[in-house]
Amino acid sequence: MNRIGILLASGCAGLALLVAAFGGVRSYRPAAAVHAAMTEPREAAQPVAERSDAQDDNDEAVIRFVKNPEPIPLFMAHDLDGNVISTAAYKGKVVLVNFWATWCPPCREEIPELIKLQDKYKDQLQVLAISEDEAPAEALKAFARQAHINYPIMKVTQEIETDFGGVPALPTLFVINKDGAIVQKHVGFYPVAVYDREIRALAGMAVDAKIETFEDTGQIFLKNARNATELPGVDLSKLTPAQKQVALRRMNSETCTCGCRLTLAQCRINDTACPTSRQIANKIVEEILSGKPSEPPAKSDDDDSSTD
Repeated sequence: MNRIGILLASGCAGLALLVAAFGGVRSYRPAAAVHAAMTEPREAAQPVAERSDAQDDNDEAVIRFVKNPEPIPLFMAHDLDGNVISTAAYKGKVVLVNFWATWCPPCREEIPELIKLQDKYKDQLQVLAISEDEAPAEALKAFARQAHINYPIMKVTQEIETDFGGVPALPTLFVINKDGAIVQKHVGFYPVAVYDREIRALAGMAVDAKIETFEDTGQIFLKNARNATELPGVDLSKLTPAQKQVALRRMNSETCTCGCRLTLAQCRINDTACPTSRQIANKIVEEILSGKPSEPPAKSDDDDSSTD
């Protein structure tokens, strides 16, 4: 995008709250824009695939939580009314930390669902909304009043995003158990039944679903991609154990050139549709199999950092 386009996109983000009924549709942004938005002009977001409501019965009957969850990052922030919000204060409740923005259509679509959940489980649940909007607090308060939002809203900081391991897209929702540990992360728009079952399970209420656990290899925190032994779209089956170790080490150290600022491994987990990380990762496998060393892809000026 040329500089004029970048400036226009940045301006649109700031003006989004001024559009009546938010008729100007904006796609929610991918991982590449999340960290860059804190210090750079914001480019227009590209759409990310949403979760479909059409799921088979077996999938809907299973609740998945991470096996060894990490504690929720402890932070204190002020909500739009100036009240101090501390994650530590909600221990003993199920907490949903929702990263969102007013210009994100699926974010707006799930707001009524979060409102209903907060009202339905008010004694067991606390929803916390972290806004990625650049608009002033007063504009956000006006939006919150119009939407009848019944849970606290805070404005995002770079520290909060970093503590949560990066926000790959909007909306992103972290599910925290009563002990204050993150047990699941949902990226994109999900049916309310998914959240409802998880809340009930974590609150010790009856659920008509089986609970399974999984190891976090990047599904919750992208930094844990380094623990993955398989990557989506990458065929490691022909490698010896030693070669596989070399390949995974490279994929966890080299940055994807798609602009996401993630390692190849993180990008494969974060965006399985990314053709760039898939092509580079499989090329690494081919090079290792052939025994021909190669230079890692050159980094551009925008690829000087990656998400941990």
